[in-house]
Amino acid sequence: MTKGIISAALNNDILISTLLGWVTAQGIKIGIGTIREKQFDFRWLLGTGGMPSAHAAGVASLATAIGIEFGFDSALFALGLTFAVVTMFDAQGVRRAAGKQASILNKLISEHPENIKVQEKRLIELLGHTPIEVIAGAFVGILVALSYL
Repeated sequence: MTKGIISAALNNDILISTLLGWVTAQGIKIGIGTIREKQFDFRWLLGTGGMPSAHAAGVASLATAIGIEFGFDSALFALGLTFAVVTMFDAQGVRRAAGKQASILNKLISEHPENIKVQEKRLIELLGHTPIEVIAGAFVGILVALSYL
């Protein structure tokens, strides 16, 4: 039973396209970070934030692959596109705001430790994306789906 599920997943072009979109964007992000910082950081492998958005790449690749496979006028494409838009909006909206709040809280804690009674580690600041990072990620995802399928 498990072999059948794994085999089916490995033969699912839409799933593979989605994963390739995410991996491609994450690879680009790691490359940019390594060049900019002049060193490799393992946190970039699964970290959030940065250019381009891997979330946007994955969902854009998903929606594009569904459109290619089932038609851009299908209910499945409408579902995939809606999911992509909500995910990308969240990546550059809600998650970005949470990252800004984390940055402000970290600054307050470091500047006024005597007034803060919380024994927490620094909050993660790079959670969301700028609109340009999301657009770049979507572009990567669309290109991956178009080239894979």
